[in-house]
Amino acid sequence: MALDDGTSEPETSDSLKAFGEVVKAFRRRARLTQEQFAPLVGYSVPTIASVEQGRRLPSAGFVERAEEVLDAFDAIRGAAKYLSRRKGLASWFRQWAELEKTAISLYTYECRLVPGLLQTEEYARRLFANHLPPFGDDQIEARLTARAERQQLLYERPNTAFSFIVEEHVLVRGEQVAPGQIDHILTLAEQRNIEVQVMPLARAMHGGMDGPIALLETPDNQWFAYSEGQESGHLITDPKVVSTLQMRYARMRSQALSLEESLSLLRQMRGAR
Repeated sequence: MALDDGTSEPETSDSLKAFGEVVKAFRRRARLTQEQFAPLVGYSVPTIASVEQGRRLPSAGFVERAEEVLDAFDAIRGAAKYLSRRKGLASWFRQWAELEKTAISLYTYECRLVPGLLQTEEYARRLFANHLPPFGDDQIEARLTARAERQQLLYERPNTAFSFIVEEHVLVRGEQVAPGQIDHILTLAEQRNIEVQVMPLARAMHGGMDGPIALLETPDNQWFAYSEGQESGHLITDPKVVSTLQMRYARMRSQALSLEESLSLLRQMRGAR
């Protein structure tokens, strides 16, 4: 989940809002609606809206495409140089988040909640809104921005292999929390580099009984793991421990429903809502 530890307030969002106004001004100058602009830059209408409202940190790809499409005289590139990244990641998670940016393989098993990379904005907002101790509105928005920025990995790294194994009860609860969550996962699973498997309730015992597992492989083929608990988390670099977690994840891949069976179950869940 990786929430901020609450030791500092989110940075100002003024630069994000200013950047959004620049993009909006050049989009309107080009006489394009958000709906017309979105396919030209290769991003969704909700993403365009979030960037223009100063709620989302734009990716480097967005900046370049917007600059080219709108012929903005380098104004968009220039505004991007002054963007302030609002804090929204827990201090203990930031090192792992940096490794994720260049990972060639990223594996996640989750038994508590929908993995952050797969969450809809509504699901994430509900999580942050129910955090204890309570977050303020600015803190919630900062965390949503950080979550959305991290999720760009799924779209900007087509050569990274993403694997997710999620407990069935987590997905059932996720759809109850935020209707549309399963639709979102099904859409993501259409990408060639994203695999989603469901660990069924009928599987009483499996390789992940000790808790969530996160694994990644770097471009130089090093493997790392990450473990997170209540208000804590740590990067695991010991090859022996990482090897053990790889063994458990491999076992779970064989114990979970196949990719086809998992997607079929998700469609059934969607139809039952």
